[in-house]
Amino acid sequence: MALYGFSMNPCLESVEVRHSNANLSTTLIKPRWSWFNRKSTCSFRKLTKQLKEVRCSSLRKTVSPMESGRNDLIIDTPVSGEEETGHVTRFKMSDFMILDRVSVGLAGRADEVISEAIVKDSASPLYNSRVVLRRLTSARAQRRGRRAIEVLKKLVGRRILYHSYSMQVYGYVSSHKGGSHSSFTLVHGYHGSFSLRHWLRQPDWLPTLEATLALDEESVRRVGDDSVGGPAVSRQLRLTRILLRDLLIGVNYLHCHGIAHTELRLENVHISPVDRHIKVGILGNAADFYEDGPNRSASDSNMDRRQMMIAFDMRCVGFMMAKMVLRELMDPVTFTKFKTFLMKGNDPSCLREFLLPILTRNSATGNIGLQILDRNWGAGWNLLSLLLAVKRSKRISCIDALRHPFLCGPRWRVVPSMDIIRWGLGSTAVRITEEYIYRTAQRDRLAHFIELMEMLNPHSRPKNWLELLPGKWRLLYSTGRHIGLTLRQPPLRVLIGDAYLTIARPSKSNARLSVTSEIGFTSMMGHDWPHNKRGIKGKLQVNSSSSLKAGKRLYLNDMAMEGFSLGQSNSEKSIIEKLSSRKWRKLIPFTELPSSLPVAKLLLDNIEVSMALDETLKQGVDVAINIVQEIRTQIPPEMFELTNIVCGTYVDSRMLVLRGVNGSALIFTRSCVNEEL
Repeated sequence: MALYGFSMNPCLESVEVRHSNANLSTTLIKPRWSWFNRKSTCSFRKLTKQLKEVRCSSLRKTVSPMESGRNDLIIDTPVSGEEETGHVTRFKMSDFMILDRVSVGLAGRADEVISEAIVKDSASPLYNSRVVLRRLTSARAQRRGRRAIEVLKKLVGRRILYHSYSMQVYGYVSSHKGGSHSSFTLVHGYHGSFSLRHWLRQPDWLPTLEATLALDEESVRRVGDDSVGGPAVSRQLRLTRILLRDLLIGVNYLHCHGIAHTELRLENVHISPVDRHIKVGILGNAADFYEDGPNRSASDSNMDRRQMMIAFDMRCVGFMMAKMVLRELMDPVTFTKFKTFLMKGNDPSCLREFLLPILTRNSATGNIGLQILDRNWGAGWNLLSLLLAVKRSKRISCIDALRHPFLCGPRWRVVPSMDIIRWGLGSTAVRITEEYIYRTAQRDRLAHFIELMEMLNPHSRPKNWLELLPGKWRLLYSTGRHIGLTLRQPPLRVLIGDAYLTIARPSKSNARLSVTSEIGFTSMMGHDWPHNKRGIKGKLQVNSSSSLKAGKRLYLNDMAMEGFSLGQSNSEKSIIEKLSSRKWRKLIPFTELPSSLPVAKLLLDNIEVSMALDETLKQGVDVAINIVQEIRTQIPPEMFELTNIVCGTYVDSRMLVLRGVNGSALIFTRSCVNEEL
């Protein structure tokens, strides 16, 4: 086919390209010229340049999109009443051979009819290729289909990335049935019979996905790994990194073009066995960042809209990551609890504390997801909390997520930020306390981590403490007293449960805080208590009020320490040795132990003690006195006599460290507010 000329008629407001076949003409553009002047001459030159490009394109040899990595410009005669869409083909139903089955992974909406087909038009680049026909029955569904084609026109500038990370839209089938009713069918690529959700629900999903992605040493280098195989935890972590990095690259590609996906779910994501990339779903509900166009993107409203849409997509990525790693969340009931926890306004940094009872209760996966997120100093929990942050301004971007240590294998050296260092210190301290084997080495290590956390305290002003302190904190560990039963022979056996410190701020205009210590316990009356832990359950509650004041924690030098024997001196010397080592020198901004650190002094008033039992105590008041005395013996004195708490040395959204009169440290983790979940 050759081009031999063109005709221009200013009155008809159209430009036609005439081919050697006189019966075929194609409208390219529709300028509105009412006169021919100098300006129209410039437009005429521009038009001539465009026609030359079209002529070169028409003489170019047709190449398959799968071979070239892009779609050729296909010019077709537009249907009356419809605007021609570039870079897509308008098909006819006679071009396809409809198959008698539909893959389960292609589930659509109620207003969509899905079928698989083979292209039988020998003139098409897709000849003998399997495609998906998505017939959109309602007007709303048809708007989604046309929106997907419109988005394709914006993304086609970088087609290699589009074809690698997005589901390909080849074209459409459209016909008028009379009146206002019309039929619109979207033709898009077929990328396997399963969506990512269906993959993860397979009993043998891990080896099957590894085989589909053809993982070898060359492919795993894309995520910074240096090996294949290994235990199930390493294999699943490696596969999670590959899938999440692919997903984030595809989402970042959309964001760079000013588009938000808005429908990122496991059901809308497919894995192509051809190029082994993740394909995000059809962009029928994609939204533009800028309502008034990119030229006015600097306005405040457009910037807020852009931030809101990016944050929405990143939250969806966080939900997908949670389901990919924690298989328990594939259960709809558990996932509803998970979403409810976040919708209540709880901080995502407390997700581990909230999910721990669920993950350790009859876990069919052997807590593999918990082990994955706990690796590398809890880096997985950190990334998950950043993706699901309550404030959209705090959510991580695609670029920063790709640089996060959780998604970078051991071959890639990632310099962690100070926030990740603080997170790692807190996560490791929590893991040590969960082992409940407090040998000397463990106690020294915990003391090291607590000292380092206090040095890196991000919030030293009382104003910041007033914002972060309110909440419910669970006691993890005390450097001064071993919590729980010991080798003593007490007159009454009491088993200590969880100990909480609840801090509330009654009025934002007032800096006063109400502090409540609540200790759960079980009193075992019988002699068979080593084998039968049943008894009378109860709670001991201590109430007080406090105010905050700025203060300093002084470190005594060697001259001042002469003649004194302090329990913390060995710990401080060990801290100095650690700081002087090459490993810590790059991370901690202190070359030596500082002489003082800013703290928040807690000025507590008198206390009020009360105790409640689930059952009536028949033994008398003396037994109740013995119960209170045994509780005081087992728990740190600061949890009973709140006035012994001197200052707070570390606080963030997840961890809290308080110091007592005797210098001992109490480390807490924030607990979820609604315990019914």
